[in-house]
Amino acid sequence: MNAFRCSLYSITEEGRLFSEQARLGLHQLASAEENIRTLKAAPSGRLRVDAATPFILHQLVPLVAGFRQLYPQIELELVASENIIDLIQRKTDLAIRIGPLQDSNLHARFLGRSPLHIVASADYLEQHGTPGEPDDLSDHQIIGFADAPHLNRWPLSSQMSLHPRLSSSSGETVRQLCIAGEGLALLSRFMIDEDLRNGRLINVMDAHVVSPNNRELVHAVYYRNTSLSSRISAFLDYIGPRLKLVTFYPVAETEFS
Repeated sequence: MNAFRCSLYSITEEGRLFSEQARLGLHQLASAEENIRTLKAAPSGRLRVDAATPFILHQLVPLVAGFRQLYPQIELELVASENIIDLIQRKTDLAIRIGPLQDSNLHARFLGRSPLHIVASADYLEQHGTPGEPDDLSDHQIIGFADAPHLNRWPLSSQMSLHPRLSSSSGETVRQLCIAGEGLALLSRFMIDEDLRNGRLINVMDAHVVSPNNRELVHAVYYRNTSLSSRISAFLDYIGPRLKLVTFYPVAETEFS
């Protein structure tokens, strides 16, 4: 009887060890299968992204190579629009919006802030002088926006009316006109950072530009009634930390719209 009990005990111990090893093996097999499923489920398909031309040129284009290398199965399509579009009508997955958001039926992810600067070329300032106060702007050539009059109301410490003598519907054109010495313009930092560093443009009256204000905000938006697809999530997670923006979101924004 004692020998039988000892034999039964040994078999039970061996069975327990075998069971533990089997469970470990099954767990490893399940993990391997999950990794394969994850690999197969890598983000793929078309991703259509809408943004203003300057944002595409100065912020997104430099990131395209790295993103495509990481996600080769995503067919990235960058569409430039100077005005706010209807995402469904334009068959757009994601839009980058600069300024205050108005569409309540959209999801939004805050990407950062881009401070505004009054800038001009060194040649223009040499010929026309450098403004020091908001009132001085009335004696200068102002480059504005043709299709967005609200962008011609600059967020200054003292309110005043500005009348652009030269305007364009494209922010990139406004930038090029400014570099060419045609006048003063109020532009977002994300599109002129390199110009300021190399001296193509000079920052003036910085102390008189109110910041933060809601025109500095940059968001990515997509429709609430659609789940966040893997390709949209992959794109936002990739560009988010690489954009040249201020990531601090102020508690209160001064409204200039």
